[in-house]
Amino acid sequence: MRNALRDSMLCVVMGSALAAASLAQDEKKPADTQASKPASEAKSVLDFTVKDIEGRDVALRKFEGDVLLIVNVATQCGLTEANYTQLEPLYQKYKDKGFRILAFPCNDFGGQEPGTAEEIKSFCRGTHHGTYDLFAKIEVKGASVCPLYTYLTGHPSDKVKGDVRWNFQKYLVGRDGQPIAKFEPKVNPGDTALGAEIEKALAVARPTRTEKPESAKTEGEKNKPTQPKP
Repeated sequence: MRNALRDSMLCVVMGSALAAASLAQDEKKPADTQASKPASEAKSVLDFTVKDIEGRDVALRKFEGDVLLIVNVATQCGLTEANYTQLEPLYQKYKDKGFRILAFPCNDFGGQEPGTAEEIKSFCRGTHHGTYDLFAKIEVKGASVCPLYTYLTGHPSDKVKGDVRWNFQKYLVGRDGQPIAKFEPKVNPGDTALGAEIEKALAVARPTRTEKPESAKTEGEKNKPTQPKP
């Protein structure tokens, strides 16, 4: 009788311990975020949601109507100095015309982006005074590739598709969210051919803007009362 009672109590204690361990494991998992469309279903860059350098969800739909330059960046690459010193001047030159740079830190090539989010932000914002959009570190190849890059590298256009070759590969995206061209890593932001393509894309009229998703709205926009229709 005593043995049966002891065994019963032992089962309860072990069951509680297992439940606590399971809960602890769940707490270590990243929180669910607003999901992007699978790359196979996406019709444009604007269909994706990514995280910014602060870890917040950003729906790329918020950039509808802008011309985008998407670039995978690294702080310890042989191409770092030329790119980081030229990205901000390029952004300042065209930003008032609807141009945005989307920089994605990536450690896939030579382990040349090993830093934390704070270290990367300090390098971009502090050392090089970058004011363009900076996102959380991603992978652009392999099993854990970012869905946005699955879409870009698998794009049907010969001008866009293909693997990311190294740090600082650049994708130019039109106002409608459609990729226009790809530029190899050694093409610097100040390159005249890149500048000419940006100007050509900026010359296209803005498309009619669709309703922003909730994650793309500012707090003021979210709280703004809906106006009754006449």
